[in-house]
Amino acid sequence: MLELKNASAGYPGRAVLEGVTLAARPGRVLALLGPNGCGKSTLLRTMAGLLPPQGGEVLLDGRPLRDCRPREAAQKIACLPQSRAVPGITARRLVLHGRFPHLSYPRRYGREDYAAVDRALEAADAADLADRPLPELSGGQRQKVYLAMALAQEAGTILMDEPTTYLDIRHQLEVLALVRRLAGEGRAVALALHDLCLALTTADDVAVLGEGRLLALGGPEEIYQSRVLERVMGIRLDRTEGPEGPRYFCALTGEG
Repeated sequence: MLELKNASAGYPGRAVLEGVTLAARPGRVLALLGPNGCGKSTLLRTMAGLLPPQGGEVLLDGRPLRDCRPREAAQKIACLPQSRAVPGITARRLVLHGRFPHLSYPRRYGREDYAAVDRALEAADAADLADRPLPELSGGQRQKVYLAMALAQEAGTILMDEPTTYLDIRHQLEVLALVRRLAGEGRAVALALHDLCLALTTADDVAVLGEGRLLALGGPEEIYQSRVLERVMGIRLDRTEGPEGPRYFCALTGEG
């Protein structure tokens, strides 16, 4: 389990979030929601150990993350960032990078690494892209390849920053179905999303960020009933019951 306890997140000389307590728990999906600039990406980077907390603690399985060796942390936490470089290599070579935390010296890939890469490419719907150079791929195709790299890491906790960016609606739904499958396998998944409706139908737990702090934490229905998203996002949020459960939809305040 990956936990934040009264943690503050930000950059030298600039705090973005203060006093955040929450957890990414095995078998559950945690969605981070809030307006642009509220600190979703900063919080994920802090959870991943890419930014040191400015206060409080980040705990990995009850142990301070700062006490974990980088390789140990990378074996347990995979992070799909929002902004990524586009190296001039094939998709398969990039996904192999997800196996780095599992390699011992000398760093040579084995049969199990190539098998993990094939599984990850298949799970991310990117197997047909394996031998294509990254610069030739569309934004949506690259997104799937980077998702495969995170899956190839085979970590127990997966952090995703806007994983549906560049994807059409069908592939957005496929990625979120994959997120649910990962949780069903017992992994902890935390992701930042802009689409409130997709987030509320996917997540088990929802954290609403704004005003430099954690405004609310609870299940989708609890967050919906609290109306905190309406206040912080400046929208109207409604719900209807479908055959597979609640479906949420948004409108601008004052629209019919």
